[in-house]
Amino acid sequence: MENNTVTDALFWAAVTALDAGDTGALKQLLAENPALAGKRLDQPDEGYFKQPYLLWFVADNPIRRGKLPSNIVTIATIIIDVIRRSDPGSLQFQIDYALGLVATGRIPKECGVQTQLINVLIDTGARPGNGVGALAHGNPEAARLLIERGGGMTLAAAAGLGLEKEVIRLLPQADKEEKQLALVVAAFYGRSEMLPLFMTPDVDLNAYPARGGGFHSHATALHQAVWSGSLETVKVLVDAGADMNLPDLLYQGTPLGWALHMMEELKSDENAVGRCASIAEYLRKRT
Repeated sequence: MENNTVTDALFWAAVTALDAGDTGALKQLLAENPALAGKRLDQPDEGYFKQPYLLWFVADNPIRRGKLPSNIVTIATIIIDVIRRSDPGSLQFQIDYALGLVATGRIPKECGVQTQLINVLIDTGARPGNGVGALAHGNPEAARLLIERGGGMTLAAAAGLGLEKEVIRLLPQADKEEKQLALVVAAFYGRSEMLPLFMTPDVDLNAYPARGGGFHSHATALHQAVWSGSLETVKVLVDAGADMNLPDLLYQGTPLGWALHMMEELKSDENAVGRCASIAEYLRKRT
């Protein structure tokens, strides 16, 4: 979303104050126009940020600027206080969705404010969820915090966080879809030692996770193992019978194709390139 595509000047003035960390300007705008805190921006954007509330901009997710002001937690608190007074009926939805944006976002983590924002939102009453979305976006610490703050522990979350005791506790009650998802999450995080726990007769090593499960639905466990950079995880799956020729559903790339692509994408990281090269060599030999 670009500034020049927004026609609501007042709403965008509030966003500009938020971006600048200008608490004085934001407080004045909200004092004079408290309805701004409960208003949705009527823009034609599609996807998960369609018609956002002002509060949702505290996550910079989707990325607009690639940074957040150092006082973004104070900014969020200011907006939440106005929502409580001016539009309390929307508060639960606003904070729940904002929590999801923060927990899955890259910029809050990089700016060192993810934990603080998560705590403020949960303290306000946001529901933590199960952390799988955070895991899917490479934010395991956020996932761990969500669970610690009352989120539900699931088999997939336990697999991603490497909590073997929790996996063993939850596994007997897990259905096929839960185990399929846990397999993919474990592969994504290179948990080679956990993979055999999910390789039961009812689990398809080559399945794609069910849509709506909170994790990548376009790639198999083997694709995710390649992404993890763990050769051992790739070997465990291939030795167990994972299909090395299946394409992912988004880019139509095979696991080998993913390894080669990652070598190019990560060329500035010598160690990462070396790991991907080892995986590519192994897959070529096994194909």
